[in-house]
Amino acid sequence: MRDFIKLRNLAINFGPQHPAAHGVLRLIIHLDGERIKRVDPHIGLLHRGTEKLLEYKNYIQGLPYFDRLDYVSMMAQEMCYSKIIENMLNVKVTGRTEIIRTIFLEITRILNHILAVTTHALDVGALTPFLWGFEEREKLMEFYERVSGARLHANYIRPGGLLEDLPLGLSDDIYHFVKQMYKKLDEIAVLLINNRIWGERLCYVGNLKYKTILDYGFTGVMARGSGINFDIRKSYNNLLFYNKMKFCVPVGKDGDCYDRFLIRFEEMYQSLSIIRQGLELLSEVEKTTRQSNFGFIQPDRADAKNSMEDLILHFKNVSEGFYLKENSSYYGIEAPKGEFGISLISNYKNRPFRCKIRAPGYYHLQGLNGFILNSFLADLVTTIGTLDLVFGEIDR
Repeated sequence: MRDFIKLRNLAINFGPQHPAAHGVLRLIIHLDGERIKRVDPHIGLLHRGTEKLLEYKNYIQGLPYFDRLDYVSMMAQEMCYSKIIENMLNVKVTGRTEIIRTIFLEITRILNHILAVTTHALDVGALTPFLWGFEEREKLMEFYERVSGARLHANYIRPGGLLEDLPLGLSDDIYHFVKQMYKKLDEIAVLLINNRIWGERLCYVGNLKYKTILDYGFTGVMARGSGINFDIRKSYNNLLFYNKMKFCVPVGKDGDCYDRFLIRFEEMYQSLSIIRQGLELLSEVEKTTRQSNFGFIQPDRADAKNSMEDLILHFKNVSEGFYLKENSSYYGIEAPKGEFGISLISNYKNRPFRCKIRAPGYYHLQGLNGFILNSFLADLVTTIGTLDLVFGEIDR
């Protein structure tokens, strides 16, 4: 009788050295020939420990850590942290401050989506969109630098307001950028949207089902690509000035990589519209000259010089920060990658008792095995590209 050879699946490493592994992504892939039978994501190579570090910093000192989580969605995370502290302190900021926050939140969304779409194209094999897209990202990085002095880690949106008001001429420059950016997006769209090779590599690849979205807590583009019409900007009207803006939420149908690519592309057009509307609202809102309306809560610098007591109070506010009574709260925003949320617990100290971060990329990565099964190995790179992973927020 003939002996049968016992076959077993091949297990291989994908990353962290792989050029399409987005930093320190490591996957253990079990293959049956070219078909994927199981994907086991391994995190823990970055070891940032952000949540633990926040327990040893006062509330203002903790703010820069949020720039360094998803380092292409910086101001979105600053905004979430600032809003949850303002809610717990019952602090309201000025209308002008909220409009500026809204504008920069959408600038951040464009920054993120340009990188997501063009690097995804680079993973698949298209070089030109990457070069064209990053030329436009440089202009947006300049806007970051003009308001904060930093291109990446802005530390601009702060509890109680902003670092400072917009510098002279910046509103006009943002408006001119919005006008010309439509044409730039159209040029990239001509290269990709109807490209036969691009379509064959993305269509019906990485199909994401409704049940998988619910099981793993997918949000943002990942959920909307499968037909779930949920966007925090539309669902909660008290968030910034979005209730005064007219914009659409693009929703997909098939839940594949091509749908997710199209949604990110359309969201950039919608963000440009929101920025333009924000600039128009900004011109209607009376500009105030009080620094405290834009900076975090502290005595005015001029008042701090009037007496020794004022100087001491100013020093204590800056060095110790403020105290929050015993309380707990959760706040989530529609960050470029999905719902970014913070659960904060305070206990009469000047630093958090516990700060738990809900990073959307973590949920998307852990659910990868739920919708990549039986795909080809080559399709894994395409699917990872549409997850839009940044490991600063995942391995926090």
